[in-house]
Amino acid sequence: MTLRLIRRNRSFRLLISGAAAANLGDGIAALALPWLATLISRDPFHIAAVAFATRLPWFLLALPVGVITDRADRQALMFRADLARVVLSFGIVALILGAPALPLADGDGSATRLIWIIAALAFALGTAEVFRDNAAQTVLPMLVEARDLETANGQIWSVEQVMGAFVGPPLAGLLIALALPLPFSFNALAFGLAALSVWAIAFPARVLPAIRTGFWVEMRDGLAWMFAHRIILQLAVMLGLLNALRVGAATFLVLFSQEILGLGAFGHGLILTAGAAGGVLGGLICPTIAARLGPRHSLRLALAVMPLSYLAIFLTSSAGVVAAGEFLGIFAGMLWNVVTVSYRQRFIPSAILGRVNAIYRFFGWGMMPVGALLAGVLVAQIEPGLGREAALRAPFLAASLGLAGMFLYGIGFLRLGRP
Repeated sequence: MTLRLIRRNRSFRLLISGAAAANLGDGIAALALPWLATLISRDPFHIAAVAFATRLPWFLLALPVGVITDRADRQALMFRADLARVVLSFGIVALILGAPALPLADGDGSATRLIWIIAALAFALGTAEVFRDNAAQTVLPMLVEARDLETANGQIWSVEQVMGAFVGPPLAGLLIALALPLPFSFNALAFGLAALSVWAIAFPARVLPAIRTGFWVEMRDGLAWMFAHRIILQLAVMLGLLNALRVGAATFLVLFSQEILGLGAFGHGLILTAGAAGGVLGGLICPTIAARLGPRHSLRLALAVMPLSYLAIFLTSSAGVVAAGEFLGIFAGMLWNVVTVSYRQRFIPSAILGRVNAIYRFFGWGMMPVGALLAGVLVAQIEPGLGREAALRAPFLAASLGLAGMFLYGIGFLRLGRP
């Protein structure tokens, strides 16, 4: 990976630094928040509820946030979202310090109350993430030339994977071992650094459009553009299904690690780190793969690899095989992202990029809470008849079968050209 873009473009350097800090916080939370939930309750519905709350803002807020992103100062949106996450991270620290001693005993009456408080905080963190991520992806074409988009996206995602999944989870495991509030305190510091990086970027002048139409009219304009461009709509719906299956499996990876693999927080963090290694490698070489194979064949390759990763996890009780499955799955996801995000950044007009990105993510990310909730229902339904282990394996089999169907659909119906 060439560092030329980072060296010569100060604004991109600050943007990628902010992404690194923010995703370090996200990576720590990705392990620490569900781990905290398991110390309060082992109920699959409770674990799914926290995952559901984390992703629900993408379903509820993605569309209006897209309109706000086009109307507002995008730099200010990112800065304020990071500051909000600083406050919320300290809120989780306060909750832990004020809660009964963890882990709670089975049948403790306070478990349900604490789970719903954590779910509410997770929802608030997810809301800030919607604002931050939509604005961040929208500003990238303002800071780099169109010819550098694949390189810039690949570098940002590599850094995000390194910090969010390579460094963050094992660090969270170590911090949890020292003291449960520590990972969330560290999160507050990371989000604060992200806010400072965003604040220091010198954005090019952007004249905000005069507001001549109503909020919902502008949203309808974005929807009309999306539905008029079939390929981008098709990619958005496919991403939604892919993410629903992925999040459904990921929701129960923490219990799979604890109860089937027998791992502690640090060991579970290493599995997430193995997945991050796939993302890092993907960020480095997927732009080259996309250039050589072309967008269509690159997406077919990604769709072919995804079901294999979850099938491997379903079939094994080996931590090493699970780690390899995570590596392959995230590598394939990175290849999908490099192709599809660069594709839409290139073709969506700047004036409506925030709205259309948000609509795309409404379809693509809005299905995540649905996947988490359905996985919780699946585990709860299977456990009484087939036992706990079969129930915890079921989301990975469902993900593998669903992704295999997506591969067949991609072979038959996915065509890429000008949207």
